[in-house]
Amino acid sequence: MTKAIAVLLLLAMAVHIIKPLGLPGLKRRADFWKIALFAFAIWTVALVINEVF
Repeated sequence: MTKAIAVLLLLAMAVHIIKPLGLPGLKRRADFWKIALFAFAIWTVALVINEVF
């Protein structure tokens, strides 16, 4: 599960650098770091859930 999340979010970051996604808060190419923060948060939650259950 964590590998799938990582691949999808890395793909989203690459696409955003090529052509900005246009979502609120992601209007400029330089905003790709926000996707990285989101990815880190999602990945952390997935890992914690994996350890608990």
